Amino acid sequence: MEVHEARAFLAVAQELHFGRAAAQLRIAQPPLSRLIKSIEKSLGTALFERSTRQVALTPAGAALVEPAKALVAASENARAAVAKSVTGETGRVRLGFAGASINRTVGELARHVRVHRPGIHLELHGSQFSHLAMQKVLDGTLDTAIGRWDFIPAELRSSVLGYEELMVVLPADHPLAGEQRVSMAQLAEESWVILPTGPGAALQNRLTSMAMAAGFMPRIAQVAPDSWTLLVLVAAQIGCALSLDTVRDNVSSDGVVFLPLAEEQRPLEVQILWRGADPNPALRAVVHMAQSLYGGPRRAQVAGDRPASYS
Repeated sequence: MEVHEARAFLAVAQELHFGRAAAQLRIAQPPLSRLIKSIEKSLGTALFERSTRQVALTPAGAALVEPAKALVAASENARAAVAKSVTGETGRVRLGFAGASINRTVGELARHVRVHRPGIHLELHGSQFSHLAMQKVLDGTLDTAIGRWDFIPAELRSSVLGYEELMVVLPADHPLAGEQRVSMAQLAEESWVILPTGPGAALQNRLTSMAMAAGFMPRIAQVAPDSWTLLVLVAAQIGCALSLDTVRDNVSSDGVVFLPLAEEQRPLEVQILWRGADPNPALRAVVHMAQSLYGGPRRAQVAGDRPASYS
């Protein structure tokens, strides 16, 4: 039985009158009568007892009522599901992020999605450093990512969610640890601990450019897999590091000090990026939520307790 046949049968079963059922369906009575006869023929049994005075369900017709209702309901549910997917009310979005300084941003966004778009499954993928996350968005392994990039390919779109201040991390007993600020030139002879680097990785690109401006190339002592390990290595006097104020605010930092740079620095932009040609309405809904939470002219939170200005 087709859905339109189920609707016609239920109309007659409800009204027990072909004229009223036809009016309900907004069709003429003769086509409705022919459709019911066609259904009865295909099922091999009569569904209605007809007389000049009344129409009544046969036992077979009574048995068909609930299955017909289920068929119509399934059709309506299917239409509703498609409609919700088209408007971004349902769907799946895979979000990559590095962790540490961005954890709170992602956590707040996830809660917002759960409250306002409960039909969207936001799949979180942590430990995705910016250059790796960008590549995964490009190849479709991720739908979107939050991170920091100095260069974004033309096929990607991005939106700034906030800003972070560059800071130098030193062992707590370092001779410069008591200073109010430190210049890059003062760190020319230091070894450096860095995070994994790659094309577009803003933090490591910034370290290289600032060091070269100060007249040296940073000597890399070790690559840390994450910000937590980076601080442990600095505390162990393996080297100093370039980090962020949001890492200071969100990661335990025993044994190290964070110092601002003496040179005026352009803050790093925290961005959300996605493929411009991605047709996923749920992705657009998540991006719009991130922009409403962190974008615009107001001041808001960036991965921690420090307020930041957005553009």
